Amino acid sequence: MAKFDKIQVMAKIGAAPMVPVFYHKDLEVCKNVVKACYEGGVRAFEFTNRGDFAHEVFGPLVKWAAVECPELAIGVGSVVDAPTAALYIQLGACFVVGPLFNPDIAPVCNRRLIPYCPGCGSVSEIGKAQELGCDLTKLFPGDVYGPNMVKGLKAPMPWSKIMVTGGVSPDAENLKKWFDAGVYCVGMGSKLFPSDKVKAGDWAYVTAKCKECFDIIAELKK
Repeated sequence: MAKFDKIQVMAKIGAAPMVPVFYHKDLEVCKNVVKACYEGGVRAFEFTNRGDFAHEVFGPLVKWAAVECPELAIGVGSVVDAPTAALYIQLGACFVVGPLFNPDIAPVCNRRLIPYCPGCGSVSEIGKAQELGCDLTKLFPGDVYGPNMVKGLKAPMPWSKIMVTGGVSPDAENLKKWFDAGVYCVGMGSKLFPSDKVKAGDWAYVTAKCKECFDIIAELKK
């Protein structure tokens, strides 16, 4: 069962609007990354379903985080079908994210009051996702659509809460473009976790980058 429900997860993301996106086959690496992010102020973390037996890493990670990072909502990303969503929900996922919009996933998540954030590429897709209860929708890939897409769709649909993933980096110039356009939050992957830093176990770098991102976002929201 999810530790936090939809309302709680949305509040966490709203308060700390940068969601790290990460996968590694080694559970200990994942623990170190999650802890580093948590210490940097992260309160929602997306573990991507990208490797063989990824769910076998996710389950123990959620149990560990419940003790070591008590205020962290851990969700699952890269989910493209309802059975996969159900599997991760059973393992404690607090939210479900996908690279695409699959209407079959929405009722599975809604039944358990878990946010489903589908990847959308058009105003019509975002509108349909909202009709099915998706309070937060993902513009993906962000670097293809760009900030003007967010700004344009929010003009006639100002209630829309958009997360953008892909093309987001931990620097002021990049973050300013997205938040000025009106995103609710950003998802950040490889640019937050450079492979050389992960390989070296430089977790202090990850913590510092997370703090830096939140400082920048706080300034942008003033």
